[in-house]
Amino acid sequence: MRISIVIPNYNYGRYVGSAIQSALDVDWQDTEIIVVDDGSTDDSEEVIRSFGGKIRTVFQENATQRVACNVGYAMSTGDAILFLDSDDMLHPSIGQEIAKVWRPGVSKVQFQMMRIDEEGMPMNSVFPAYDPMPTPARIREWVFATSSYPTPPGSGNVYARTFLDRIFPLHDSCGAFSDSACVAAAPFMGDVETAPRPLVFYRVHDRNDSDLTQDPTRFVREILRAKARFEYAHRQIGESTFNSESLVVRSLEVLQFRVAAPDSRLLNEDSWAPILIDCVRVPWFFPSATRKVRFVVAVWTLLTMITPKSVASKLIAKRYGR
Repeated sequence: MRISIVIPNYNYGRYVGSAIQSALDVDWQDTEIIVVDDGSTDDSEEVIRSFGGKIRTVFQENATQRVACNVGYAMSTGDAILFLDSDDMLHPSIGQEIAKVWRPGVSKVQFQMMRIDEEGMPMNSVFPAYDPMPTPARIREWVFATSSYPTPPGSGNVYARTFLDRIFPLHDSCGAFSDSACVAAAPFMGDVETAPRPLVFYRVHDRNDSDLTQDPTRFVREILRAKARFEYAHRQIGESTFNSESLVVRSLEVLQFRVAAPDSRLLNEDSWAPILIDCVRVPWFFPSATRKVRFVVAVWTLLTMITPKSVASKLIAKRYGR
């Protein structure tokens, strides 16, 4: 099995060298590393070129991460493809762990991720929490019931070429990021296997897109992205007769975005009362999360809804701040 590691990069000269080196250090006999620089204006090109012939490189004008991943995927030849964010790093044993669960019919293998700080030091925080352990059958059941399943973001997933060939090149219906489309479609088009070990290092820094509090409208964006990727996944399997909103509102993640969004009327007929009802209803009908997580989400959403705005803002910052 050949593993292709595609690294899209934009202005992460401070981190991209560590990402490339971690890919080179993967303990697997057949790997290829492709770095696509998306028009960086910092010292990224100098850092990338310093690796010489050990990697394959493309330097293109800025065109979004999605386009960079399209370019990298078109160049790749591997049976398994991992899109490594240029601020993250891989554990050397990730290739061995992929091989343990790799088989025909698998669309994706997912891992846990360990948070590290800007300097690469562990923060003693691992995510996602898998309880119960996701099996391919459970993941498929959860997706059809709630539109979502426990999954890490981009770098925490490796995809089968047999799956990606059916959806690449990615178009813009899922936005500028590649992981939305791949994560959403995987359970519909194959089995998702889970390796319950932290095999990817997720770097936390001041430019993380995951810090939604930097701009409150990001909560709006995340709701719209959740709808778009679920609709995209259904289109890929040729199924269009479904109500995406009726399923998306059952997602525990989307519930929290609806509570935190400055404008909650982003779904048809959505308003304060339906959201408040869902704060009680959704957590207890979301089987892929632990009871503790469901309880915490129920308490947080209710408090955020009913407390004064000044208190609610602090609760949102506590939940989604870096």
